[in-house]
Amino acid sequence: MKEYLNLLSYILENGRQKEDRTNTGIISTFGYQMRFDLNKGFPLVTTKKIHLKSVIHELLWFINGDTNIQYLVKNGVRIWNDWPYQIFKDSSEYQGESMKEFIDKIISDNSFARNYGDLGPVYGKQWRDFNGVDQLYNVIDSIKNNPNSRRHIVTSWNPEDIDKMALPPCHMIYQFYVVDDQLSLHLYQRSADAFLGVPFNIASYALLLMMVAKITGLKAHEFVHTIGDAHIYLNHVDQVKEQISREPFELPQMLIHRTPSHIEDFKYDDFELVNYKHHPHIKGKVAV
Repeated sequence: MKEYLNLLSYILENGRQKEDRTNTGIISTFGYQMRFDLNKGFPLVTTKKIHLKSVIHELLWFINGDTNIQYLVKNGVRIWNDWPYQIFKDSSEYQGESMKEFIDKIISDNSFARNYGDLGPVYGKQWRDFNGVDQLYNVIDSIKNNPNSRRHIVTSWNPEDIDKMALPPCHMIYQFYVVDDQLSLHLYQRSADAFLGVPFNIASYALLLMMVAKITGLKAHEFVHTIGDAHIYLNHVDQVKEQISREPFELPQMLIHRTPSHIEDFKYDDFELVNYKHHPHIKGKVAV
């Protein structure tokens, strides 16, 4: 994963310090692209441990059109907790509950989860119901029946719904490309937290590419990742420097053990990561 380390180095060397929405402060650059050939292995960062369980469950959550964190937290995934918790803290019902108490209520109380666990019409809603259009279904059908089309596109950026979302989509549009029975995917991401978010984004869309290739009978080839605002939060700089100092290991392999008829029929147990050797985890606080 030299490609990812090169991104971190590029931001540190060429970025400019800016203020940001979270008031944390960032070092930011604009316009960067990485390419990952899946024939060389599954692009999971090895210079720190990545929680693949979170990546897989979040992707299944997107694919199923879900927008409520209850599914995620029931499966031990915490990456979306901060945003609904902040909304709850700003509400009249907040009585000093800790994050743990909040999540326990999301898990055990369906009514509470409906009120405070939903993130609004975020990724899954737009993928499966963009103003009534199931984009993901349509693009898979198009890949199968019109592979040379240049319109294999899914977008999460729905201007009508932006103000209703807990967080507007960062990874906002992706396009598939078919040639010689090989399938590639190109993601455009408007905003990228290079330390915390980007390793998840790379793994998630590489896995989505593999899943779509599996059910369309194609071979997964290349994941192309283009970023608009690529940034490092100022409270992550030391962690980034630590990560850059580490030598990457050989990439692992991702196995998919089943070929379901529909994309939403994939299950967590269908995936197996093989030979993932990694450096220790590096902690970093998410900016909300």
